[in-house]
Amino acid sequence: MAVGKNKGLSKGGKKGAKKKIVDPFTRKDWYDVKAPSMFKKRQVGKTLVNRTQGTKIASEGLKGRVFEVSLADIQEDTDAERSFRKFRLIAEDVQARNVLTNFHGMDLTTDKLRSMVKKWQTLIEANVDVKTTDGYLLRVFCIGFTNKDQLSQRKTCYAQHNQVRQIRKKMVENITSSVSSSDLRSVVNKLIPDSIAKDIEKNCQGIYPLHDVYIRKVKVLKKPRFELSKLLELHDGKGIDEPGAKVTRTDAYEPPVQESV
Repeated sequence: MAVGKNKGLSKGGKKGAKKKIVDPFTRKDWYDVKAPSMFKKRQVGKTLVNRTQGTKIASEGLKGRVFEVSLADIQEDTDAERSFRKFRLIAEDVQARNVLTNFHGMDLTTDKLRSMVKKWQTLIEANVDVKTTDGYLLRVFCIGFTNKDQLSQRKTCYAQHNQVRQIRKKMVENITSSVSSSDLRSVVNKLIPDSIAKDIEKNCQGIYPLHDVYIRKVKVLKKPRFELSKLLELHDGKGIDEPGAKVTRTDAYEPPVQESV
């Protein structure tokens, strides 16, 4: 038998021994996700990210993340009209432990879309690319359905082709006029109560009665160059919620009263 050192034993164990398992969550930090001031509830939720290590900065890993939130949650409303609308918010900047987000899109839930499609009616859809006054290019999708006249004895309520074209034209005109004359903040304020869709339904009554008219989806195609000041305006300058320290003076000093400002 050869006499010599056993390299495996000298290194302190068998070859292929299990390594010490480190919990990956010990290397991560929680950040608060803040919604713009257009919404009632600013605190959307929390998100995880690895701590800053070397060249990997934590804030850079957070930028670009997209959060999908139900409108009923961020508006703190139990109304059924809000529960099926989802808003997408994108992280654009990090202030302390707060992730400042901006509007990134809107969509209806799949179950709501499926429940609206029925027999004996005409489905009408339209979409248009519109630019806001502050440089955001949005693609807005609209959906609507023909409604049965109360006095009609017919089972169906199909619209003719020329009526469908007229309704689609009205949809495009209403969306273009409403979005092109507003900035992003105003557009979001119109999407929350869905006032654009209600105007479309009202304006199309003369062509053919409609029901279940909604802005189905909004996509952000292009954005202007990022400016922190404009993002803070959307958040009303409340990106950082850290309280300031109270300063006390040893002497009883009081500043003089100014005669003019």
